[in-house]
Amino acid sequence: MERPPFRFLTIAGSDSGGGAGVQADLKTAFAHGGFGMSAITAITAQNTRGVANGGVIGLPTEFIRLQIQSVLSDIGADTVKTGMLFNAEIIQAVSDILSEQAVSIPLVVDPVMKAKSGQDLLQPEAVQALKTALFPLATIITPNLPEAAALCGYNIENETSALRAGADLLKTGAKAVLIKGGHGNDPKTVTDLLFMNDAVDPIRYRNPRIVSARAGHGTGCTLSSAIACRLALGEDLEIAVKNGIDYVRTALENLLPYGSGSAILNHAVTIPETQP
Repeated sequence: MERPPFRFLTIAGSDSGGGAGVQADLKTAFAHGGFGMSAITAITAQNTRGVANGGVIGLPTEFIRLQIQSVLSDIGADTVKTGMLFNAEIIQAVSDILSEQAVSIPLVVDPVMKAKSGQDLLQPEAVQALKTALFPLATIITPNLPEAAALCGYNIENETSALRAGADLLKTGAKAVLIKGGHGNDPKTVTDLLFMNDAVDPIRYRNPRIVSARAGHGTGCTLSSAIACRLALGEDLEIAVKNGIDYVRTALENLLPYGSGSAILNHAVTIPETQP
């Protein structure tokens, strides 16, 4: 009998347009051969043009807790990813249950703060809760440059300040930090920086910038989910990050022709070959 698919749990918000959030996470898990499960923290009314006015509703904290407990107590999980968590109360509840029931499971934390259209997806007072309650449990956190700046409290304008931010974010207790460079100023190259507690220098992933008339929607959700999947497949973190980036790049090179706003990633692309 073949090995059953790995169990992937996403704890995140729902994107009605299907391009990001839980929907993107589950598509990514399926593409990697995983069995996807979800605990939905919030629901959004959005499409490729953005989040509708008044289109974000956080779910009751106890119901979110019940979803996670229901999954972990019966099916279990081989990897967990968090995305949009909306407020400090939800963050604390998620942190509590993961520390109780999933402490040995790889945890990828994507500190989602804003939609691509600019809509707030995390209440400002919840930033500190991310740093103190959830980050210490994380195998890796995956902020983009604006998120890293909000977490650190200073602007990140070049590699020097990105290096400072990576070192500061490691102090939160996360085992590793990936600062994504997609929002950087270099028009030709994207540089992602991976900081690990057991490494002196960061690992740099440099790739040509993919230029599109319609920037892709859901890249952050997809990358963090891909890394979680690669960890479940047994890859070392450095390789999991590289292959996660390669998967997102391939999805960006094969955008779907739906909607009139941000383009939708094609999650049904071939994944990189698994490496031990």
